[in-house]
This record gives sequence, structure tokens and C-alpha cells, in this order.
Amino acid sequence: MNQKLYMVSLGPGDIELLTLKALNAFKECDAICVPTKSEDNSFTKSISYKIVSNALEVLDVNKPVVPVYSPMHFIYEDWVHEADIILDTLSKYEKVCFVTLGDAAVYSSIYYLLDIIKEKNEKIYKSCEVIAGVTSFSAASAEAKKALCLGDEELVIKPINPRGEVKTTQILMRPKIGMDTQVLGEGDFYTFENMYLEDAKITPSKIEKVKKYMTLFINFAKRD
Repeated sequence: MNQKLYMVSLGPGDIELLTLKALNAFKECDAICVPTKSEDNSFTKSISYKIVSNALEVLDVNKPVVPVYSPMHFIYEDWVHEADIILDTLSKYEKVCFVTLGDAAVYSSIYYLLDIIKEKNEKIYKSCEVIAGVTSFSAASAEAKKALCLGDEELVIKPINPRGEVKTTQILMRPKIGMDTQVLGEGDFYTFENMYLEDAKITPSKIEKVKKYMTLFINFAKRD
């Protein structure tokens, strides 16, 4: 069985803000895992379930929906239990989606789960596809008709009530062609050049000199 896991971002709550990639994943998959905070595995209060249900209605398809109890206590054992449900679903269906509100990159459970899935089944981890989505703050900016950053302004995203030491990921944009990247310092860098274009390139390190205008650097937070 050619197993495939899609980690799908649902956006901030409006079905119209789902991406085409997300909708295509729903069409392609055999089952969809949807988190719920209800111990009885019901979806009465689940925003994620409402978005998924509306999307399936728009696509005019039916897919089995598997509840994944997610109490959001940020306890490791809870993440393990959720990962086990996803892997068990993949033992029954060839292609499975797991969904998260907003964008997977920002404060979502997806990367907790992927770390555990990698330990339990590296093959599934390697074939997994994470599908980006619209963030709540991007949607909020559009609703307010106010830019989050212009010119050389910075954008800061901070947890209001951190549970421990705050670590920082830096997104470094708008470099000048020919720039020597030594000025960026050291860290866990990735370089993204011309993303999604024909000559797109991702380098799991910091390139020495900027060659293309559409170059993005991410210096990921150092995590245990």
C-alpha cells in the first residue's frame, strides 16, 4: 500500500480561504482525521469539522471523518495518542488528511505530531506533505485593510502568555542581489529561492551570496 499523509491547513475559519491544495488533498484522500476537544469524540463545537464538512459539500464528495481527541493540554502523551490515531487510520486507508486551523507553521499541533510520527514510522514521515494555509493575522489585516508591514518595517509574532522560555524564529526577507549573507549571523538556516517557480530551490543552509530577488531566509528556533 502506497501510504500518504497530508497535513492540511484550514485557514482562519472561512471556507473561501481554503487553498486549492487543501481542496485537492480532500479530493485525493480516502479519509480525514479531524481534531476535537470533546471526550466523547463528537464534533458539536468543532470549527475544523464545520470547515471540512462544508468543503466536502462544495466538492460533492463523501469521505470518512475520523475524530482525533485533542484536549490541548500540551502534554506529550496526548500528542502520542493523536499520532497513534493518525497512524492507525493510515493502516486502514491509503491516503489520509489530518487538519489544523490556521496555518500549520504558526502555533499548530502539526509539528508536535510529525516529530512523533517520524519516530514511529519514518517512511510515512518522509512521504508526508504539509499544506500551508492562510493565517488568522493575515486575514485580520485584510479585514482591517491595514498592512502588517511596509517598507523596512518588522513584523513580530509573540505568545501573550508563554509557558516557558521564549525561543525565536527569524524570517529574513527583501535581500539585495549580491549581498554577502555573513551579516545574517549563524543559526539553523534554510534558504528559499524563487519558491514555486520553475527554477525554485530550497537549500537547508544559508547560501553565501544572494543571486535572486525572490530569496527568503528562515533562521529556525533551536528546539530540543
